[in-house]
Amino acid sequence: MPLLYNKVCVVTGGAGSIGLASARLFLGEGAKVMLVDLREADLERATRALDIPNADWIAADVGDAAATRGYIERAVERFGPIDVLFSNAGNQGPVVPVTEYPEDAFDAQIRVHVRGAFLACKYGLPRMRDGGSLIITSSVVGAMGAPGVVAYVTAKHAQVGLMRSVAKEAARRRIRVNTLHPGPVDNEFQARIEENIGKMAGGIDATKMLNDAIPLHRHASPEEIARSALYLASDLSSFVTCSTLMVDGGMRG
Repeated sequence: MPLLYNKVCVVTGGAGSIGLASARLFLGEGAKVMLVDLREADLERATRALDIPNADWIAADVGDAAATRGYIERAVERFGPIDVLFSNAGNQGPVVPVTEYPEDAFDAQIRVHVRGAFLACKYGLPRMRDGGSLIITSSVVGAMGAPGVVAYVTAKHAQVGLMRSVAKEAARRRIRVNTLHPGPVDNEFQARIEENIGKMAGGIDATKMLNDAIPLHRHASPEEIARSALYLASDLSSFVTCSTLMVDGGMRG
C-alpha cells in the first residue's frame, strides 16, 4: 500500500521548490494535499504542474492567525481531518552584518518562520487525527551559526525550540513533531542567498564555497529534501519524535 494512502496533508510554502516536490511525492504515495502559499498565481501554477485531482490550494499569510485558521479549515472541509501538517513556509532577508541588519527585515523573518510555525501548531493540532505527523522545516543553520544572516539563523534555531515543546505536548495523542534541516538546496531561494553572500564577502563564489564545506561536495535537490519529508510524514518514522533530521550532506558534522 502507498505510504500515505488516503492521508490528508497540508503543505505551507507549497508553491516553492521543496513544498512542491514534497506535494508531488505525497500525492504519488496516495495522499490528498492542500497547498498553502502567499500568492494565488504561484499556487495556480503549482497545481497545474501537479495536475492531480487530489491537490487543492489556498492563498494565506502564514504569519496571520485568521489566515492560518482559514487554511486549516479549508483543508478539513475539502479533505477531512489532517494527518500530516508540513510547516514549510519561509522567507529571506538581506545578508549584512548584525550591526547593519534592518529591524523590519529581522521582524519579517521571525514572523514567517517562527510565528508561522507556531500558528500552524496552535490551530493545526486540534484539527489533526491522533497518530499524525507535524513537520517544521528548519535548516542546517538551525544547528549552527552563519555570518550575515542573523534573522534567518535566529528563526531556524527558534523553530527547534518550538518543535521540542510541541512534541512533548502532542505525544499523548501519538502525534509526532520533528524538524527537517536542509543544507544548501539547488533552487532559486538558495541562489539569491548565495548571490548576497558573495556580495557581502567581496565577490567570492558562495556556491563553490558552500560546496567545498559540504562533504558530499554539492547542493541537495528539492526532491532529496522531499524524500526526507516523506519519511517524517509516513509511518516509516513511527517512533521518531522531538527529533532534528539533518539533510545537509554532512555540512554540520
